[in-house]
Amino acid sequence: MPLSSPKKILVVLNGKGGVGKTTTAINLAAALAANQRVLLVDADPQGSATWWFKHGNHPMGFDLRQETEPAALADLRDGGDYDLLVVDTPPALASEGLAAVIPVTDYMILPTPPAPMDLTALIETVRTTVTPRGIAHRVLLTRVDPRSVNEAVDAQRTLRELGIPACTTFIRAYKAHERAALEGLPIALWHGKNAREAEADYHQVAEEIQRDWQQ
Repeated sequence: MPLSSPKKILVVLNGKGGVGKTTTAINLAAALAANQRVLLVDADPQGSATWWFKHGNHPMGFDLRQETEPAALADLRDGGDYDLLVVDTPPALASEGLAAVIPVTDYMILPTPPAPMDLTALIETVRTTVTPRGIAHRVLLTRVDPRSVNEAVDAQRTLRELGIPACTTFIRAYKAHERAALEGLPIALWHGKNAREAEADYHQVAEEIQRDWQQ
C-alpha cells in the first residue's frame, strides 16, 4: 500500500526520437533529487532510461520503475512515497501509454533541438497535445552547439512570438552527455571534460521548473 501520493508528476515528452528526451529525463531526475524524493518512471518500451540506470551499478540519487502498461500509467497518481515522479515517455504521440499518462500530468518538459524542422514538429505537438489539455509546460532547447547559440536564440524568439513558454536555459551539446550515459551516470556524477558546464545547464533548468511550481 503506497504511503502517500506524489506531489508532482513531470512528463518529458516529444513525439520524435533523437531529441535528448531520455538524457533530459535522467538528468532532470538527478538534479531535482537534490532536495526531494524522486522516482523516474520509464514508460518508453525501448527502455533506454532503464538501461542507463542499471548499466552504471551506481546510486543515482533517485529510484526507477519501468512501466509501460497503460492501466498502471493511468494510476501513477496513487503510486508511492515520492515527492516527484519524472516520466520518460515513448517517442510516439499516438501510443496508449502516453494517452494514459497525460491526464495525470502536472507539468511537461518538451525537449527539442533548435533546428527549424525539429522546432516545427514540436510546435505542432504543443498545439495539438499539450495546450488543449491546459497542462503547464515549457519547451527545452537541447543539443545546442555551444560555439554558436544563434539558432537557439532564434528558436526562443519564435516560441515567444507564438506564446509558447520555453526555458531560458539551453542544454548545450557536449560529448560529456554521451560519455556519462555510456558509464550509466547522470552528468552530475560524471567527471571529465565539460562535465560541470553540462551539469550546470540541467541544474538551471531544474531551478526554472521549481520556480514555476512556486508561483
